[in-house]
Amino acid sequence: MARLPVTSAHSQRATPRDLAALTLGALGVVYGDIGTSPLYALKEVFHAGHVPTTPDNILGVLSLIFWTMTVIVSLKYVLLILRADNNGEGGLIAMLALATHAVRDRPRLHRTLMGVGMFGTAIFYGDGVITPAISVLSAIEGLEIASPSLHPFVLPLTLLVLTGLFAVQRFGTGGIGKAFGPVTLVWFGVLVALGLPYIIDNPGVLVALNPLYAFHFFAAQPMVAFVGLGAVVLCVTGGEALYADMGHFGKQPIRIAWYAFVMPALVVNYFGQGAMLLKNPEAIENPFFLMAPKWAALPLVFLATAATVIASQALITAAFSVTRQAVQLGLLPRMRIVHTSVRDLGQIYVPFVNWGLFAFIVLAVALFKTSTNLASAYGIAVTLDMTITTIMTFYVIRHGWKYPLWLSLMSTGFFFVIDLAFFSSNMLKLFGGGWFPLVIGVAMFTLMLTWQQGRALMSDRLRDEAIDLKSFLEAIFVHPPVRVSGTAVFLSSEPGLTPNALMHNLKHNKVLHAHNLFVTVRHHDIPWVGFEQRISMEPLGHDCWQVTLNFGFKNEPDVPQALQLLAGRGVPLDEMDTSYFLSRDIVMPTIGAGMSLWREKLFANMHRNAAAAADFLNLPTNRVVELGSKVEI
Repeated sequence: MARLPVTSAHSQRATPRDLAALTLGALGVVYGDIGTSPLYALKEVFHAGHVPTTPDNILGVLSLIFWTMTVIVSLKYVLLILRADNNGEGGLIAMLALATHAVRDRPRLHRTLMGVGMFGTAIFYGDGVITPAISVLSAIEGLEIASPSLHPFVLPLTLLVLTGLFAVQRFGTGGIGKAFGPVTLVWFGVLVALGLPYIIDNPGVLVALNPLYAFHFFAAQPMVAFVGLGAVVLCVTGGEALYADMGHFGKQPIRIAWYAFVMPALVVNYFGQGAMLLKNPEAIENPFFLMAPKWAALPLVFLATAATVIASQALITAAFSVTRQAVQLGLLPRMRIVHTSVRDLGQIYVPFVNWGLFAFIVLAVALFKTSTNLASAYGIAVTLDMTITTIMTFYVIRHGWKYPLWLSLMSTGFFFVIDLAFFSSNMLKLFGGGWFPLVIGVAMFTLMLTWQQGRALMSDRLRDEAIDLKSFLEAIFVHPPVRVSGTAVFLSSEPGLTPNALMHNLKHNKVLHAHNLFVTVRHHDIPWVGFEQRISMEPLGHDCWQVTLNFGFKNEPDVPQALQLLAGRGVPLDEMDTSYFLSRDIVMPTIGAGMSLWREKLFANMHRNAAAAADFLNLPTNRVVELGSKVEI
């Protein structure tokens, strides 16, 4: 498949005013998740009892947290991974497209990377369930610090907040999104205000900035430190968002926001918590909220809840975006996608994903009940995603950018070892709750693999049974059928093949339109395809044309709009019939067709549901009326 050139959405230099606005927006969307990690990260390292709250351990853990953020976020994501943009876009799917394109001349490696990338994308949904649950629940648990008698209300209030959050998704995020940046900016200011007085009172805690304290912690208690890594990773929750949201804000605003606001605020708050624990180890019960004076407990709960809702909103929006991209790349069945803004194509709502996430999040809250228990379920999915991202980056650097092998290994090998250490530590949580996001990820991976392989088997079968379009047209025009006025559009999965709908139309209606377009939609492994490369056409004679429409995985595949680009090319658009004939192929499960019988049945059911949920053009369902193999718009 040809790789079309595109222009990055951030190729133009932003003005200082635009840069400030983008940086503020990045604070709310990109850093909402990692910005709320002080609510639970340090607490969970000690809370399980595996790591005693001794002064040496406190300093060692603080050093681990600081250098984890430095290595994974500051060095790996902000400096290295952000360079691997796919024409300005980021995220695991964009990285997958880059890596697989870089090894396109190596089929076996291409298939392996595609499988690994698909699994990383699938496991993202498991992370998408745990993160909102633990964030919102940890914020609401602050009520127990304000008044222990409020404990019975923690779970109901958490479920109420989550229900409201998912219920408003169908209205879009345009309005509330404007408040994300300012609220998160206030949140980071509060982080500093809470932690700074304790650091001033006990400045000796700053010695933990020295990495030797982390090394000494490991040297003195290797198993205790290894177990502690499973909770330390909580301090980088949302690190993947740095890369995934690059297309929305660009590299520079994300980097400025991290170095100027986010990391300093996080370091001050974590070290403030550590300074308090050095004087009062009993405060490990909930060090974040116990840093605040009594009068500020309730306002802090409200602000923390708002911050965690913003963090959850960013992840939900990312889930919608990832789903659409996966659909465009043929990794998931087509489903209903609602655009909530007439101006911004990025604002979408996917009902199936929205309520699916909500159901699993409610299940997670009801099953685990506390943020401490949820912390035992968190980590495996995110560290697995981090590891997969590092692996993909190696192939991009080595085969895409053509750097020497030694440099490619040096630039990614160090991060791979770090990722592997965190993943190994988190695997200790497998039976304590880590199985939960893995089950979700494996189920999504099975869905993706079944859909991808089923589509490939179906395409091969249709290709084998199909009739060459040019030969078919030559044959029917030996004795031409009756021509009726108008322009008909026939959609075909492969160019040059005769659509079944054309043959059915000739068989049952005995007529052919005066002008006929045979349209094939192509999705490319790049984010955006501009209008100048959107359409290509080949004349077939007798007023028939073969038309190919090109879309990137972030383009909206609006076929009627794309066909308007044919104006001036000899196709009478004013007479275009608004009937789009779709080939409706029935896939019957057959033993020995390439998949196990249960997966063939699953694919057949998915195929029927996808056709019913949304037509090939991805149009709103209220504009489509199906009449057999004919769809009228």
